[in-house]
Amino acid sequence: MAAKRYKIIFEDDSIIVVDKPSGMLVIPTPKKETNTLTDLLNEDLDSRRIAVNAYPCHRLDRETSGIIIYAKGKAVRAGMMEAFRARSVRKTYIAFVHGAVKKDFDTIAASIYNRNKGKAESAVTKYRVLERRRDFSVLEVEPVTGRTNQIRIHLKAIGHPLVGESVYVFRKDYDLKFKRVALHARRVEFAHPATGEKLVFDAPLPEDMERFKTST
Repeated sequence: MAAKRYKIIFEDDSIIVVDKPSGMLVIPTPKKETNTLTDLLNEDLDSRRIAVNAYPCHRLDRETSGIIIYAKGKAVRAGMMEAFRARSVRKTYIAFVHGAVKKDFDTIAASIYNRNKGKAESAVTKYRVLERRRDFSVLEVEPVTGRTNQIRIHLKAIGHPLVGESVYVFRKDYDLKFKRVALHARRVEFAHPATGEKLVFDAPLPEDMERFKTST
């Protein structure tokens, strides 16, 4: 099995909480990539003779680092997915965005078009400013809804796209460069699907974002 690049923060009979590195897919795209996080976790379970499959309960794109929850088995996954639909799972991100964000905190409510469904869906994102640097701001971001690329789209919509963003803006339009989107899933809070116990997990800022923050 490939050497682990991810970190298991917590594991029991129901769930696995993982700190995913940037650059790693959670599941294969239509290109059918191997060595995704899901592949590696299931290989690890097999190597430990744990006869259950790990299923991701939500999404992080390839470039985004940080916490992702896996369920052991489809029944646990169904319970976790219901918790996400009920918005009882709280996720908090750290984002580096271009420019000085003027408001100390705000709520962005702007619909996002879903190509698969062919319609716009309501989306809500909360943020607060943690730091203002010379060329960028450090935000704590909480997506209230869970639309695909919601944070990236909403931050671009208020005129402060993520540092390193290349899908929703042109990189050449910005002097500040980063090799990926500067977005990290720092914290997740939820009730354990079996016991109901409140759980809170944190993943420290990854080395590349920490280095950028201290050197820029």
